[in-house]
Amino acid sequence: MAVKEAGTAAEGSGGFGPAAAGGKAGRVVPPGARTARPSARERLLAAANELFYNEGVHTVGIDRIIEQAGVAKASLYNTFGSKDELVRAYLQTRYASVTERIMRAVERYDTPRERLLAVFEGQGELFAQPDYRGCAFARASAESHPGDPAEQAADAYRRWVRALLTDLAAHAGVPEPEVLARQLHLLYDGSGQAARMDHDPAAAAVARAAATALLDAALTP
Repeated sequence: MAVKEAGTAAEGSGGFGPAAAGGKAGRVVPPGARTARPSARERLLAAANELFYNEGVHTVGIDRIIEQAGVAKASLYNTFGSKDELVRAYLQTRYASVTERIMRAVERYDTPRERLLAVFEGQGELFAQPDYRGCAFARASAESHPGDPAEQAADAYRRWVRALLTDLAAHAGVPEPEVLARQLHLLYDGSGQAARMDHDPAAAAVARAAATALLDAALTP
């Protein structure tokens, strides 16, 4: 197993760490210096990230968001235009956070086989977070109507997962990478559901073991 040396990146709930917010990790703030107050957009996204993820995109109203963010209602509409666009922005932050986590796990490895299986290691890191409450895209999509921003965001995320699995399977030498990718995507979805419903972060390790068996079978003439 060839493992690359990996750094760490701070992530808050939903990926509002230094990398996501555009700051720099490790910066030393001089004693007594004042840190800049987050912008209205940042405060609205932070509030949306917490409330939408924990309670649901349709359950939480605009008034809850602006109260928690500490901004005027006009700030929300001037910044995002509508609640639907705030939902879209919230899911974009989730997309950036999750895909970064998965790719960071993949890029630790050099061999195509380990890179493919590392997708499930990245999932395990997500499941181990104390605030993990399931897939944000599945939760938002379940509340959405056809064509809603939430459904569009969920579709984009799922396309990314399928494309990643297909590409990694092809590099691993699988003759029919699309077939294996579909099988692994089912494992990916199932492990997320199990981690949420069973409160079991180890679901990712079980999924990785199953993925290994599927990969070996796909590579067997």
